[in-house]
Amino acid sequence: MHKVYLLLGSNLGDSAEQLKHAKGQITKLIGNITKESSFYSTAAWGNTSQPDFLNQIVVVTTTLTPELLLDTILQIEKDMGRVRNIKNDPRIIDIDIIFFAKKIIQKENLTIPHPLLQERNFVLVPLHELSPNFIHPVLKKTVHQLLKTCKDKLAVQKK
Repeated sequence: MHKVYLLLGSNLGDSAEQLKHAKGQITKLIGNITKESSFYSTAAWGNTSQPDFLNQIVVVTTTLTPELLLDTILQIEKDMGRVRNIKNDPRIIDIDIIFFAKKIIQKENLTIPHPLLQERNFVLVPLHELSPNFIHPVLKKTVHQLLKTCKDKLAVQKK
């Protein structure tokens, strides 16, 4: 079994319902959700002229390989109605692999840990709620240390 951290996000429709539906699909197709952060609201990162996002980190135990996990996540997003047109567009659901155990993977279509997690409060705040002492396998810093030094100024508010 592998312990995986996933970031869920939505800013279209009923975002809380979208996250709930995504968690149901994750449980069905990926594995058992063992921990969930609170919901957090934050302004969109990158393309800021869109609705705020609702985000949550979930910890999942899975037997899937990282590649099969990515394929399954992409299928869940597609089945929920996600359309990929322009980077950072509004989206009904977004599921990112943040950590896959302590693995370091760099492939053309898959990078783990998520390469920008240390630059984004909307990832670090809910991650800190669940695992402040988890050590980033590349940066060799705890989530707590990464959050303290993050330069992102977007507010992240617990819902």
